[in-house]
Amino acid sequence: MEKQLESIWHEFSGNLRRFILKRVRDEQAADDILQEVFIKVHQHLGTLADETRLESWLYQITRNAIADHYRRQPAALDLDEDLVLAEDDEDDGLQVALAASLGRMIEGLPDEYRTALVMDSEGVPQAEIGARMGLSLSGAKSRVQRARAKLRDMLFDCCHFEFDRRGAVIDYHPREQCCNQCACLAGASC
Repeated sequence: MEKQLESIWHEFSGNLRRFILKRVRDEQAADDILQEVFIKVHQHLGTLADETRLESWLYQITRNAIADHYRRQPAALDLDEDLVLAEDDEDDGLQVALAASLGRMIEGLPDEYRTALVMDSEGVPQAEIGARMGLSLSGAKSRVQRARAKLRDMLFDCCHFEFDRRGAVIDYHPREQCCNQCACLAGASC
């Protein structure tokens, strides 16, 4: 059986790889898919009843492996790098107001949480945050997570948020018992 698998590899691997590359267009992904195909061939070669149908069987396994590859990938769009999004004045105002709110709320965090959160937001690696603050890596990670949780709690205690189906904020307004740290939308008072 091993000899038969090796001869199948030599006879079909080049054509199958080209078949995969036409559909995937990523050489590393194509190699991974081809490897998956031959693992399945190795596992199920004994179930092939009619050897005259070997080639069509191989291509069916390959099509299924390609479909599995795309199922595992998150949906993504290839966007042109020069693409400029149309700016919506209302959304822009919302973002500015939320950014101002976050700044005030971050200033209201205890020093150890504020420092960890600010360093993390500046792109400082968490291992370095730990070293600067005298914490282990896991301690630094915990500190950043707790700071984010405290900030999130402050936001949700102060304001009611509305989200779109992707989780992006589309609107917010202060709650009755607002902490006065949130930036209110035009016309709203805290």
